[in-house]
Amino acid sequence: MAQQVLLVTGGSRGIGAATALLAAERGYAVGVNYRRDAAAAAAIVQRITAAGGRAVALQADVADEAEVVALFARLDATLGPVTALVNNAGILEAQMRVDALDAARIGRILATNVTGTLLCCREAVRRMSTRHGGGGGAIVNVSSVAAKTGSPGEYVDYAASKGAVDALTRGLAQEVAQEGIRVNAVRPGFIYTGMHADGGEPGRVDRVKAAVPLRRGGQPEEVAEAILWLLSPQAAYSTGAFIDVAGGR
Repeated sequence: MAQQVLLVTGGSRGIGAATALLAAERGYAVGVNYRRDAAAAAAIVQRITAAGGRAVALQADVADEAEVVALFARLDATLGPVTALVNNAGILEAQMRVDALDAARIGRILATNVTGTLLCCREAVRRMSTRHGGGGGAIVNVSSVAAKTGSPGEYVDYAASKGAVDALTRGLAQEVAQEGIRVNAVRPGFIYTGMHADGGEPGRVDRVKAAVPLRRGGQPEEVAEAILWLLSPQAAYSTGAFIDVAGGR
């Protein structure tokens, strides 16, 4: 059986990095996409190759259509056509109420979190779908529990973008169900990643964990386990499904 080829967007840190490492352990060849931090992506690739796996670092901003097209073409040329995709790349900005937002910030959030996810899905479907001569595959979108809670007073724009990812997951799952592709999502909750620093509060998980039924924050590796299950043959009857990895929230 040919080796499965996984592309992880935003794969240089946090949930993306944990997913890339776990996937390599389980036999995938891994494309580690990054936007800015070449050194972090190279470190993930080095860890995979040192353990005998295959991986390549691939720079691209998923908000840019031309860069997404080039990203998938480079993956084709190095590891082979994608058979599994994890849409993990996502951004948020400083905590802010809606009445303080401007259109430029909203546009940046939606360009990466929504447009980028859609573009990567498009390129993956063009390669995976039996309608296009592909052999099938699996897509996992990284949404957020914020899609359900709305993240009031902090990140309503981010939450709205993840609500769009949920709708995309449901719709695309049905659209390609008869073309050999499964599309599912995970919704992480408060996870210890560097993203909280992007919002201006590196210690946010520790501040809010008392509100989580399990009374702790989550680890990126715990989210990666859910992602890898959804990609695996063990999840063959799951599409359009969501796994909340959020400690009961």
